[in-house]
Amino acid sequence: MMKYTKQDVLRLVQEEDVEFIRLQFTDMFGTFKNVAVTSSQLAKALDNQCRFDGSSIEGFVRIEESDMYLHPDLDTFAIFPWRPQQGKVARLICDVFRPDGKPFEGDPRYILKKAVKEADDMGYTFDVGPECEFFLYHTDDTGQPTTVTHEKAGYFDLGPVDLGENARRDMVLTLEDMGFEIEASYHEAAPAQHEIDFRYDEALVTADNIMTFKLAVKTIAKRHGLHASFMPKPKEGVNGSGMHTNMSLSREGRNIFADPSDSLGLSREAYYFIGGLMKHIKGMAAITNPLVNSYKRLVPGFEAPASIAWSATNRSPLIRIPSRQGESARVELRCPDPSANPYLVLAVCLAAGLDGIRNQIMPPESVDKNIFEMTSEEKEAAGIESLPSSLWEAIQELEKDEFIKNVLGEHLCGHYIRAKKEEWAQYSRHVSAWELEQYLYRI
Repeated sequence: MMKYTKQDVLRLVQEEDVEFIRLQFTDMFGTFKNVAVTSSQLAKALDNQCRFDGSSIEGFVRIEESDMYLHPDLDTFAIFPWRPQQGKVARLICDVFRPDGKPFEGDPRYILKKAVKEADDMGYTFDVGPECEFFLYHTDDTGQPTTVTHEKAGYFDLGPVDLGENARRDMVLTLEDMGFEIEASYHEAAPAQHEIDFRYDEALVTADNIMTFKLAVKTIAKRHGLHASFMPKPKEGVNGSGMHTNMSLSREGRNIFADPSDSLGLSREAYYFIGGLMKHIKGMAAITNPLVNSYKRLVPGFEAPASIAWSATNRSPLIRIPSRQGESARVELRCPDPSANPYLVLAVCLAAGLDGIRNQIMPPESVDKNIFEMTSEEKEAAGIESLPSSLWEAIQELEKDEFIKNVLGEHLCGHYIRAKKEEWAQYSRHVSAWELEQYLYRI
């Protein structure tokens, strides 16, 4: 990532003929919001004088305390390659502050920054690499998304079977124009499902990149007449989309998860980190898997890990240790899905891992056989628990985990739990097509 000063940003805007600057931030669900300013107002915005109505944003503040301010992070300056080349459009990702100059405690980016600061105080840098999956579907005559695809491609297939190949290529080129280092892109297991992987980086940069990635993918898909969906399980009968999250800690540039003397190449800190994740994963599930739909991805039969176990030899447990060792040693958490707020996901993952290190929480023995083929009795005998099976169960687990609630903070956690309870209530009241098909004709 480039390091910019105010003067750098002002100069680039002038040199590149940028006319509009979008000041971006996220709500508690990880939805990008923005306030757009013209280049003539940029200096004012860079002096943190851009105000907006926080009461209009989900989970922010009440109407009687609505004034909030955007503080641009200069290092996030980027020009959108898909906008006009005259009168270009750029963006700056912002932190949200109260009028008294204090960070807003409900800003997801601030919550991640707090967790990163805690790691820094312990001497650690938190590095993360996501694997973002998504679907490409047709739109209808009015431009609205459908779940229709003509494609029948599978894992690693190529054109002409992979009908999304051209769109995915344009996404990669666009992301590279924005400074991403793309490591791989390919067709995933389900028809119309794709994955684009970008380079490992420090946690805050990675969370910003995930948000930018989603925006770019959706924008380029629309240019191809398609809709890109990050919904975890848009269609029954096929695999859903995950966001496997690879994590490591470094100190003074050295990966501290690596230990060549260990049989798996892992250090004591790495094992403790795994232990912390396993201890808190139930309480984290409402963050890593935040939708009613998220738990339909986690049902058995579609390779999504719901069993709280770890392994270095297979992909069925919740936590996998990829085969690379040495400086590439890392821990892969496989349950998060791409609908999640990346700032909150990385904050709770880091905090849980640090709790494991701080309290020297050793994980149980690894499970080195296919959990998908184990019976419930075999899992119980092995002491293997499962993730919550629904959003409602996940909310209850979050309410019980005081540690994770503290990571999120009282303000955001309270708003988040209330919103998710209402989401569950709305879902529970809904009469689905499946119910009508099953019951209407015979009861």
